[in-house]
Amino acid sequence: MSPGTIDQWVVNAVEPSTLARFWAFLLGGEPMERRDGWAHVEGAAGLPRLSFQPTSEPKAHPNRLHVDVRVDDIAAVTERLLRRGATTVGDVVTDAQGSFQVLRDPEGNEFCLVRPAAR
Repeated sequence: MSPGTIDQWVVNAVEPSTLARFWAFLLGGEPMERRDGWAHVEGAAGLPRLSFQPTSEPKAHPNRLHVDVRVDDIAAVTERLLRRGATTVGDVVTDAQGSFQVLRDPEGNEFCLVRPAAR
């Protein structure tokens, strides 16, 4: 038995409610806002809560940790996310593990859309 489990992932955000809506669109679930300025994604199937903590400082450096989101069609999901404020970083990369596209959410947090190689 492990000593702990992940309760939630927390991301610092200048606009927590904007990021909650963006990530709820991508992962499913409902964006929720709290009176204290925090926001989170509630009910994304099988995932711990993804919360956004208010900060006045914009993101300035690369993430030390990022999320890989498995999708069936990288190009189609990328286009939908671009319309919601995402930006791409480079082109789709394909290697022996599959394909991935690096993106940034509306506040610049990096994440990848991935499609693993067929096994």
